[in-house]
Amino acid sequence: QVQLVEFGGGLVQPGGSLRLSCTASGSFYNNYRMGWYRQAPGKQRELVAETTNRDTTRYADSVKGRFTISRDAAKNTVYLQMDSVKPEDTAIYYCNFRPNLGGTDGDISWGQGTQVTVSS
Repeated sequence: QVQLVEFGGGLVQPGGSLRLSCTASGSFYNNYRMGWYRQAPGKQRELVAETTNRDTTRYADSVKGRFTISRDAAKNTVYLQMDSVKPEDTAIYYCNFRPNLGGTDGDISWGQGTQVTVSS
């Protein structure tokens, strides 16, 4: 099993920056995808950014050019650097982990969620 612990949520002004981190522990996998989802009232939970052990990345159109996902393999940690934040970025952000086992996706693990509020 993989456990995910998130840090970095909080209140930030429009145009400001915030950095989220997610640290994984437990089972080790060579192949995986790991990223961030968010959910706000009135909206479905959506992919924000995703990376893999091969550093393949995906971003939601709404955050391209503003958010950057990165990882530190030595620390088993993935980061989401949020720049030029907007009120529409307000949501609960969830870290996500899914291993790939011999070409087949394994079970999904989720972090506890961290609230990001963008407001003046």
